[in-house]
Amino acid sequence: MTDHFEEIYATRAAEYHRMIAVEDVDGNLLPALERIAPLAGKKVLDLGSGSGRVPLLVAGRAAQVLALDLSRAMLREQKAQRDRVGGNWDLVQADMRWLPVPDRWAEVVIAGWAIGHLRGWFAADWKQQTGYVLEEMHRAVASGGAMIILETMTTGNLIPAPPTKELAEYYQWIEEYWGFSREVIQTDYQFSNVEEAVAYTEFFFGSELAAAIRRHGWARLPEWTGVWGKVV
Repeated sequence: MTDHFEEIYATRAAEYHRMIAVEDVDGNLLPALERIAPLAGKKVLDLGSGSGRVPLLVAGRAAQVLALDLSRAMLREQKAQRDRVGGNWDLVQADMRWLPVPDRWAEVVIAGWAIGHLRGWFAADWKQQTGYVLEEMHRAVASGGAMIILETMTTGNLIPAPPTKELAEYYQWIEEYWGFSREVIQTDYQFSNVEEAVAYTEFFFGSELAAAIRRHGWARLPEWTGVWGKVV
C-alpha cells in the first residue's frame, strides 16, 4: 500500500519543491556539510535526491554531481529545477539499496531525508533494508571520502528531537552500529505570512502542524535537521 509520503512524491512533486525552496533560511546546511567534507572539486553522489534540494545547494562547488531517486515524478521536478538554474548534473532513477555506480566512485555520498523512510516502510526488517543502503554507501565512497546522512529532528518545535520513537531508534543505530557522528542544525522555513506557511506545508505535515502554525503565528516555521557524518 502506498503511504502518505510515497503518494506526495508520486503526485505532488512541484508542491513539495515549492515548500522546500524556502527551507534553511539562515543557510546553515551547506556549512554543516562542509564541516564534514569540503565539496570543492569533489564527485558527489546524492541518494534520495528528490526534487533537487542537495544538488541545487552543492552543484556550484562540486566537480560532478549524480542525483539518484526512486521516484520518476520527483526526478522530473528536479530536471525542471536543474534547467531553471542552468545546471548540468546527471539524474538517474534507481533504488538506493542497489546503486548503479562502481566501487569507490564518489568522494562524498549524501543521503538527504531518505533513509529514514525505510524505518516506516519496512517496519519488520528495517535494519536489513537500511543496512543495504549503508553498505552501498560504504561501497560507493572512495578511500578518504565522506558519507553524510540528513534526517529530520522535527518541524514545528523550538527544541530539536527525533519526531518518533522509531526514528530515534534508527538514529541511535547509525551512530552506535555504523559509527556516524551527529550535529543538529536549525533549518527553518521562511514564508511570507502565516497563511502561506499553512498553504505550503499542510499537505505534507498535516493539520496538526497547520494548527500550530496558526496558534503561534509562525511565518517562520522552526525546523531542525540532523547531520550525520562519517569519514572513511
